[in-house]
Amino acid sequence: MGKTRLASILAAIACSAAFPAAFAVPCVKESPPHSVALIELYTSEGCDSCPPAERWLSGIAPGGFGADQVIPLALHVDYWDRLGWKDRFSSARFSERQRALATLARSRTVYTPEVFLNLRELRGWGSATQFQQVIQEVNAKPALAQIRLELDPALSAQLQVKASFALKPGGAARQPQGFVALYENKLSTDVQAGENRGATLRHDFVVREWIGPIELVGGKAEYRSALALDRAWNPRNLGVAAFIQDFGSGKVLQATALPYCSQM
Repeated sequence: MGKTRLASILAAIACSAAFPAAFAVPCVKESPPHSVALIELYTSEGCDSCPPAERWLSGIAPGGFGADQVIPLALHVDYWDRLGWKDRFSSARFSERQRALATLARSRTVYTPEVFLNLRELRGWGSATQFQQVIQEVNAKPALAQIRLELDPALSAQLQVKASFALKPGGAARQPQGFVALYENKLSTDVQAGENRGATLRHDFVVREWIGPIELVGGKAEYRSALALDRAWNPRNLGVAAFIQDFGSGKVLQATALPYCSQM
């Protein structure tokens, strides 16, 4: 190899090492051909019966369920905020969604902790045997839609997100809608008042940003955005989930998730 060519290669390697962000490539996740289960836990730091449910949610992945089997999300409701402790993760949007799911299930009440699996209330979620069985039943079915997630973490203050949603041939839906959720793991709060006063609560899969509904036109939709990252968030603990629901049939057609993938 000539000295000139060798010098060029070494210079390129040195440049790449000095400026890794310039060579960053997006992280990509394609949903699998089978159905993935979407778990939504409705919870609050003001509720003393919620910590066990949150520990259960945190244990789903260590329990052997990967992102091609289950997508867990924790949505903190705001109706507990007036009862002694304001949950810093709470949102009225999550309370509204819980009520919408309750209406879909023809239930007159909402409560915490409440768990929904693919838009349907899941009771007995604490039973490992029952949970494994229902997840296997979901995963055994072919997906009716497909999702492609693409994250580009090149900018430290933003996360470039692209989500592509598409119904599969024969995957007809009456009201197909896409959703994107930015979540964070490894969070904790020292609760100073309310039912959990004096406790340190630990949380995973806490939804920080909720985007949707994104209407599918002609069975397809695409979402692109640069999500601003709050300074209080730890990028290494972030992830993005996406799913397609059909409220017309009361089903989740597909779900997937991709953890933050730093190139630094």
